[in-house]
Amino acid sequence: MTSFQDRLTDGLYGLGWSAVRTLPEPVATRLGRTIADIAWRRRGKGVQRLESNYARVVPGASPERLAELSRAGMRSYLRYWMESFRLPAWSAERIRDGFDPKDLHFLTDGLAAGKGVVLALPHLANWDLAGAWVTTGLDTPFTTVAERLKPETLYDRFVAYREGLGMEVLPHSGGSAFGTLARRLRDGGLVCLVADRDLSASGVEVTFFGETARMPAGPALLAQQTGALLLPVTLWYDDSPIMRGRVHPPIEVPESGTRAEKTSVMTQALADAFATGIAEHPEDWHMLQRLWLADLDPGKDPRKGTP
Repeated sequence: MTSFQDRLTDGLYGLGWSAVRTLPEPVATRLGRTIADIAWRRRGKGVQRLESNYARVVPGASPERLAELSRAGMRSYLRYWMESFRLPAWSAERIRDGFDPKDLHFLTDGLAAGKGVVLALPHLANWDLAGAWVTTGLDTPFTTVAERLKPETLYDRFVAYREGLGMEVLPHSGGSAFGTLARRLRDGGLVCLVADRDLSASGVEVTFFGETARMPAGPALLAQQTGALLLPVTLWYDDSPIMRGRVHPPIEVPESGTRAEKTSVMTQALADAFATGIAEHPEDWHMLQRLWLADLDPGKDPRKGTP
């Protein structure tokens, strides 16, 4: 990015956090839907990629059905942003009432056992709201990882925003995040990771909706090395102001195999749990980027070298 673009991007996000949070909720909701519809009608690269991804999730869908899904997907995506801009101004009661997770006992029992828990989520609905609910509704702090964004001031905004919601945020780059996460888990703590996309050379290949994709090895490796529970979580919206969610049963560490083999089996199980939630609520999966290997430029595949 140029210096001007950096300042513009940072300024726009700053405007969202400062201005949108002051709007009455119905006004913010309408604003988000209006922006989503404008973006959908423009059919930029993000909307086209969203439809392409939905075509894998809903095989055989007609072009009309995919267009309906992408419009609903953009509305869901803007709902995420409107909620996120407003979350710092929400009361504790509003946060507690804003999320209704099913099968929460998998999480609470795991924490009570003192062995540490890794929650792994795809880009469904509003993972920031789910995190705020954990720190507020369960009064449980947790550690997460954030990708370094450009400009650096924008990354700092996101870190401050999430720390303000009660999260400990570690930078993805730098190499020290894994060790810190492992220490938190060995102390019986909670780690939450968004884990449905990893195009790096360390990503684990999985079968996802019938095709090959890569997902991060971190959740499975952390569970193996620390003995923590690995719990998939899926989220979705309905027609109410309340977000819904489900904590899936633990993914067990295989009894035999090399570390790489165990990681592969566990990451595939994670992908299967994600696929279940995404298939049930595809419009709430905010994947506006390439995911499947078939969609990648071979020249940019990190395992095949970069030209």
